[in-house]
Amino acid sequence: MKKIFIITGEPSGDKLASKVISKLKNNNPDIEYSCVGGTHLNSLGIKSIFDLEEITYIGFTSVLLNIFKIKDKINKTVDEIIKFNPDILFSVDSPDFTLRVAEKVKKINSSIKTVHYVAPQVWIWRKGRVKKFKKFIDHMLLLFNFEKKYFDKEDIKNTFVGHPLLEQGTRSKIDLSSLINKDKKIISIFAGSRKSETNILLPILCNFIKLMNKKFDDYVFIFHATDENKELIVNFIKKDSLNNTQVISDENIKSQILSNSVFAVAKSGTVSLEICNANIPSIIIYKINMINYLIIKLLVKVKFANIINIINNKEIIPELLQSECNAKEIFNSVNYLLGHPDLLKLQLESVKKTLKNIKSETNSSDKVLTILSQYL
Repeated sequence: MKKIFIITGEPSGDKLASKVISKLKNNNPDIEYSCVGGTHLNSLGIKSIFDLEEITYIGFTSVLLNIFKIKDKINKTVDEIIKFNPDILFSVDSPDFTLRVAEKVKKINSSIKTVHYVAPQVWIWRKGRVKKFKKFIDHMLLLFNFEKKYFDKEDIKNTFVGHPLLEQGTRSKIDLSSLINKDKKIISIFAGSRKSETNILLPILCNFIKLMNKKFDDYVFIFHATDENKELIVNFIKKDSLNNTQVISDENIKSQILSNSVFAVAKSGTVSLEICNANIPSIIIYKINMINYLIIKLLVKVKFANIINIINNKEIIPELLQSECNAKEIFNSVNYLLGHPDLLKLQLESVKKTLKNIKSETNSSDKVLTILSQYL
């Protein structure tokens, strides 16, 4: 029986991996799996060797403070993979964890094929890493076509598969009337998938909602949570006594909530593409501790945090980062944009044009599935 070990480092990677593996399980049921994953892979009956939260750290200081724990998890993961002896090590995103594991595994057993999904963003920082990848990655799967040149230059086998969040999924319709009053307009809130970032953004976002409630009475605010951080958000909202706020973690319901929203406030990250693909206007927020921020400022080569803005080299979607990421600035931006439909329309038109240029012509997870099958 063929074997695949899947390694992810955070909930978003777990979600991406599950999209591919669910199709692979349908196509070929005679494959044995093991993983480092979360609730999405677990729902497919693939048990993780440890809890994903044990390795989900954000920022340089957090990583440094937990460096020995992380090293221990890397070594334990390598040991489990070698014992499992898979045909393929399928790593997804989180390169500082997943690729360190892949490198060690390849040194011990070079016959294990290594396929990495979501290429590290070398076009943003640490471009020199690419040379190193050639030693231990058999196939790099790219979300964006413009990434190809970086890996072609070093003769690393790569394929542009496209971004799965830009696919138009087919989901069963759910009646939202039991969840949301028809007279209320929805503003979707994304506070991040990692608990460390959620903890920073929750107080800011709740204060933003309070400011909105002072001026408006026709909005409902829906937090899009993961199974891992739902309880944290629910408890915080209860403490703040916010009545026109809900927390949803079901993927199908979240998708429909988003498509019925008038606006979204989102933590910088891949979820922004999902919002763009749903044709919903938004702003981007992000805040980390000052030491981490200063280090990033020294290392990154781009002016913006959001991929749409990076591609266009100008601010299409407003970004409120660091000191600007506060309740008052978020309120001012949202209030201003909602009061100027012409600006919302302009944002959506620019986003649509950008997405057209970066979308793959074929289904992303199907492409990944085809490549994985080649190595079995």
